[in-house]
Amino acid sequence: MANTILSNGVRNNLLTLQQTTAQQGVIQNRLATGRKVNSAIDNPVNYFTAASLNDRSSQLTGLLDGISNGIQTIQAASKGIDGITKLVNSLQSTIKQAQADAAQNRPTKAGTALATAAETAVTSKSLKDIALDKLIGAPAAAAPVAATASSPGHLGIDTTTNTNAAFSITVGSDTYEVSFALTSTTTVRDIVNEINKSGLVTAFVDEKGQLNVKGKGSETVDFGFGVGNAGPAAITAAQGGSSNTVIGFLAADAAVATSSITSSNVTSAVRSNLIDQFNDLRDKIDDLAKDSSYNGINLLSGDRLTIVFNEKTGRNQTKLDIQGSNLTADNLGIPRAINTQLAGFINFQNDMDLEKATAALTGALTSLKSLASTLGSNLSVAQTRQDFTKELSNVLTTGAGNLVLADPNEEGASLLALNTRQQLSQTALSLANQADQGVLRLFG
Repeated sequence: MANTILSNGVRNNLLTLQQTTAQQGVIQNRLATGRKVNSAIDNPVNYFTAASLNDRSSQLTGLLDGISNGIQTIQAASKGIDGITKLVNSLQSTIKQAQADAAQNRPTKAGTALATAAETAVTSKSLKDIALDKLIGAPAAAAPVAATASSPGHLGIDTTTNTNAAFSITVGSDTYEVSFALTSTTTVRDIVNEINKSGLVTAFVDEKGQLNVKGKGSETVDFGFGVGNAGPAAITAAQGGSSNTVIGFLAADAAVATSSITSSNVTSAVRSNLIDQFNDLRDKIDDLAKDSSYNGINLLSGDRLTIVFNEKTGRNQTKLDIQGSNLTADNLGIPRAINTQLAGFINFQNDMDLEKATAALTGALTSLKSLASTLGSNLSVAQTRQDFTKELSNVLTTGAGNLVLADPNEEGASLLALNTRQQLSQTALSLANQADQGVLRLFG
C-alpha cells in the first residue's frame, strides 16, 4: 500500500486534533475516577504521599473499634459500681432498721440503793435526787452519813487521804481508764458523768436511788471504781475494783479483779429477722460485680484492660492500661451478719457492732466513689482519644485527597474548552481539505 501524502496544513490540523482528543481522554478519565493522580506515572510524589496518608488513616480507623470496646468496658464497670453503691445504701438502711429496735441483750446491773426512805422523809426529795446529790466523801470521813434537811450526806470516802478517784472499764478489746480529782464537793452526779465519758457504757441513777451501768453492746463489761492519794494509785485501785461497794455497785469478782457485768442473752426478734435481709444484699454485691463484664473483660473482677491509641509498636505505641479491682463484699470490708458475738462478723444484737458496721459501710462507699472517680477519669481519656482519632483520620484522608483528587468544576471547564477546541480543529481540518480539493480541480 502506497504511503498517503498529506499536505502540511492538513497534517498540522490533524496533529492538533489528535492532541485535543488525547487531552479529552485524560480529563474524561479524571472525571470518571474522581482522581487526577491515578498512578505513580501521573505524579509519583503525590501518589505515594497520598497512599501513605490513606494507609495511616485506615490503620487509625481500625483502632477505633478497639477504643470503642474499651469505652464500653469502662462504662460497664461504672454501671456496676453504681449498682453496688445502691446495694450498700440498702445495707445502711438495714442497719438503721436494726438500730431502731432496742437491743435486749445489753449487760445491765443496778447497784444497791444510795438513798433510803428515811432520807426522803427528812429532805422531802426523791430517792433519785438524794442519791445524785450525795457526796462521795468528806475530810476525815469515817462512815457514810445520811442526808438531812441541811446536808446532802456522803458515802464515807476520806477525801483528805484520797485526793483522786478513777474508773477502769473494759468492754471486749476496748479499755477506758481515767482518774480525776476527788474533793469534798464531788457527788454521785459527777461520778455518773465521768462514767458516761467512757463511751463504752452508760450510767444513770434510777427512781430507787440505785446506780445503773449498762453496756452499749452485748460484750461483758468489766467495771472497777477506786480511790487513791494520786492518779496512778487511784487507777491501780480501780483496776481491782476496790471501791465498787462505796457507790453501791457490785464488789470485784475474784476472777477478773473488777465487777463483771454479763449479757442477759435475750435477743431481739426484729433484729434477727433483718440478718437474712442484710446477708442477701451483701451476696448481691458479689453477683453484681461478676456480671459487670463487657466482651469478656470485667474491671470489677480484677481484669486488665488495654486500649491502643496509635498504629505504632514498641516504645512509640501510645495506650491506656487500666488495672481492674476485685470488687467483693469482703474486699469492701463488709462482714456477714450473725446473731451471736464472733470475731469477723456483725452481731445484730450488739449496738457497738452495728455502729462498726455503719462505719464499714461508709468506708465502702468512700472506696466505691474513689474507684468510680478513677474509672471516670480513664473514660474521659478514652473518649477524648476516640474523638481525636476520628478527627485525625479525617485530616489524613482529606490531605491525601487534596493530593490526588480531581476538582470536578475545573476538569469540567477544561473538558468543555477541549470540546470547543476539538470542534474548531475539525473545522480547520475540513477547510484544509477543501483547499487541497481546489488544487485538484485545476487539473480537471
